[in-house]
Amino acid sequence: MKPAAFDYYAPATIEDVMALLKRYGSDARLLAGGQTLVPMMNFRLAAPDVIIDLNQIPELAYIKRVHSKVHIGAMTRQRALEFSPVVAKDLPLLHEAIKMVGHLPTRSRGTIGGSLANADSAAEIPMILQVLEGEVLVRSPNGERTIPAAELVLDAMTTSLAEDEVLTEVRFPVMPQGALFAIEEFSRRHGDFAIAAVAAMLVMKDGVCETARIATAGVSPFSSRLMAAEEALAGRPVDADAIKEAAEAAAAAVEPLSDRNASEEYRRHLTRVLTTRVLKRAAESAKPR
Repeated sequence: MKPAAFDYYAPATIEDVMALLKRYGSDARLLAGGQTLVPMMNFRLAAPDVIIDLNQIPELAYIKRVHSKVHIGAMTRQRALEFSPVVAKDLPLLHEAIKMVGHLPTRSRGTIGGSLANADSAAEIPMILQVLEGEVLVRSPNGERTIPAAELVLDAMTTSLAEDEVLTEVRFPVMPQGALFAIEEFSRRHGDFAIAAVAAMLVMKDGVCETARIATAGVSPFSSRLMAAEEALAGRPVDADAIKEAAEAAAAAVEPLSDRNASEEYRRHLTRVLTTRVLKRAAESAKPR
């Protein structure tokens, strides 16, 4: 199928984007990598009157470390993240997770900002933003504001961005030196959306867990932190008993979807299994080899 008719704009600056959003408001949709919007338009699941293409704005694509954070322009391709030495060094969990995002053509076109603004429940990048407690910078004709990860996604494919706001930058705190991390996901085949995924980062001190951050994707309507599992690890060695307790807490805390890919019960089971695997992998990475 072909999309419904629309007006197309390709502004060269973010200021031009602001002017277009002010002019067209809710009639306009922003085009980043187009990996979700274009298929939706072709199937007539979306029919915006106006498309504002962000691909001609070079200032929105960059990766740089600024003090204790890594700043990533919203139009940075996922493929660029995959090969960035800054991401590999300072955000190794994101570096590992990005390899699980779609297939090569998807990562070559898809952007980090587009993934976050789309907020698909099964996408890896929103999950990693939760684990690393990142934030996004958004801009509107009225100015800029920062949205922390916990306040960005409200529901399935629904964020707290206003209709006249553009996500311009993603910021991640540099991961602590020696932090343990892992990500595991289950999908029908590599590159498909995750039916369930779990990612974690652990900071150890004197052999016990000082900080634990664990999040899911694909399980519930949107990515969320597994606070109960984090609490089960706090102040304890990450041993078999602690991992089992955290995995049970994770499975009990989620509110799984039930669809043609998996039942609620199966997603709850996957949450338990993947949490166990993630924590075991993270704990084993600290052992001398």
